[in-house]
Amino acid sequence: MSEFTPLIASLPSSVPFVGPETLERRSGAAIQARIGANENVFGPAPSVIQAMQDHVADVWKYGDPENHDLKQALAAHLGVAPENICVGEGIDGLFGYALRLFVEPGVTVATSLGAYPTFNFHAAGFGGRLVTTPYVEDREDPASLLDLVKRENARVVYLANPDNPMGTVWPAANVQRFIDALPETTMLMLDEAYTEFAPPGTQPPLDVTRKNVLRFRTFSKAYGLAGMRVGYVIGEAETIKAFDKIRNHFGMTRLSQVAGLVALKDQAWLQHVVTEVSAARERIYSIARAHNFAPIRSATNFVAVDCGKDGAYAKSLVDSLLQHGVFVRMPGVAPLNRCIRISAGKKEQLDLLEAALSKLV
Repeated sequence: MSEFTPLIASLPSSVPFVGPETLERRSGAAIQARIGANENVFGPAPSVIQAMQDHVADVWKYGDPENHDLKQALAAHLGVAPENICVGEGIDGLFGYALRLFVEPGVTVATSLGAYPTFNFHAAGFGGRLVTTPYVEDREDPASLLDLVKRENARVVYLANPDNPMGTVWPAANVQRFIDALPETTMLMLDEAYTEFAPPGTQPPLDVTRKNVLRFRTFSKAYGLAGMRVGYVIGEAETIKAFDKIRNHFGMTRLSQVAGLVALKDQAWLQHVVTEVSAARERIYSIARAHNFAPIRSATNFVAVDCGKDGAYAKSLVDSLLQHGVFVRMPGVAPLNRCIRISAGKKEQLDLLEAALSKLV
């Protein structure tokens, strides 16, 4: 038998997020309210569903390896050139490519303690030396991250705005100051997965002349296409071109490309979803407060709810809710793990949440 590389042999086999399907198999409890994975329960636009149905007979064909039509549409939508965009299999897949471009064994990667774990998973997979700084008042702290980058000479730094798992957000001006202060030798990977849900003034202007900023966005959240795996990264043209050296050129299915293209055109549905999510967040705030919990104001399609105790209590609540058919998650690192995280749901799903909490609390 061939041996693994020393790096791979040193890593644990792990799954950053245990899926609800796995939880059902383990617990034997059927999930009735799937409100834990930050999926968009309101789904893709009817126009997207129709387009996928119209093209399903073409699945014998590979997808366009250049993602030409989707890149052209995204470029027009964003006001940049197609050369400034790389399309890939969701943000998670694009993180893998991006970190492969910049990380090798021993290279320092900076992030916040408790931030998106799949980024860390990829950083470890390429031998990165991960250094962290704590959240401050439930937000990733740009000032602390900047100090960490300079102190540890980090080649890569991760920041999410809005944040996952806490749902908090920084104004564009704060993010821009962070960008301007970064050393040119440090690549910022700015995760904007939830940007469509954020208030106006959250996104700094797109500046594709900066060689040390990559901005990651997705169709998984507001556009309702998590299962189709459509993400994209925006950046300086030569940096984006480097993705072609390593990406899976046939990683995007034809149906994914069709779905992304039609979803982008249907901005009316996007606004409908944003409105529904806003109403669902308000309902979650109300349910949380009624049970003497403290919801954290969110700029995403989920709400982190401070349960007022420790991680053990929050974990017991997550497990008990699952036994009542309600799937939610929690942050994995203290002190964030005093919270549970509830995705925006439809009325019937939030009704089940409310009824279950009433029995448990």
